[in-house]
Amino acid sequence: MQSRPTMTPYRRTRPLHAMVLALVLCSAWVSQALAAGEPGKFDYYVLALSWSPSFCAGEGRAKKSPQCNATRPYAFVLHGLWPQYEIGWPKDCKLARRPWVPSKLIATMLDIMPARGLVIHQYKKHGTCSGLNPESYFNFARKAFETIKIPARYLQPQKPILISPREIENVFLKTNHNLTPDMISISCGRNKRLREVRICFSKDLELRACGVNETQAKLCRLNRIVMPPVRGR
Repeated sequence: MQSRPTMTPYRRTRPLHAMVLALVLCSAWVSQALAAGEPGKFDYYVLALSWSPSFCAGEGRAKKSPQCNATRPYAFVLHGLWPQYEIGWPKDCKLARRPWVPSKLIATMLDIMPARGLVIHQYKKHGTCSGLNPESYFNFARKAFETIKIPARYLQPQKPILISPREIENVFLKTNHNLTPDMISISCGRNKRLREVRICFSKDLELRACGVNETQAKLCRLNRIVMPPVRGR
């Protein structure tokens, strides 16, 4: 009697391998589709307030940035206004025309976004996904920035501040009574410095709860971080 051939482990697992590969490819395709985005189609905005002294304490771009030449005492500055999905975010959305930010418009933003390159980069990467032209996008960004009152203790500290992310959040909540804990999160870097305070707005610039992108555990898990002092006077 002829014995039945034994199925090799490779043959038994081949369908499983194919299924896993299909799932990986599908996931990659979905991620690329989400990242590509369509202008105006997103769920909410994140206002990113960057702690300028932390950026200027770094290397590379910081050394050449006018933001860090100590001619003005920059503290919290506008990093950007970012369209977000509830999970994930779009970026570099394709427009009918090449994205262009006029020099006059750039000049109007330098008081709160203190580098031309930053203004241009933010529109190309994030503003293109807002569905707004450059002027409207930066008007929105300024309005969101001015909605938030910066706590007095963070306006011009002359010495480093060692603090927990929760303490920073609490000071912002006490200063801005319409903020709630689910609307704000704190981002830090591997250098243990404060990077950003992120606050969430609806598409109509009403404060709202953040999505999973701003889950605090994703942005900073440290118990204590440093806020370097402000440069210049």
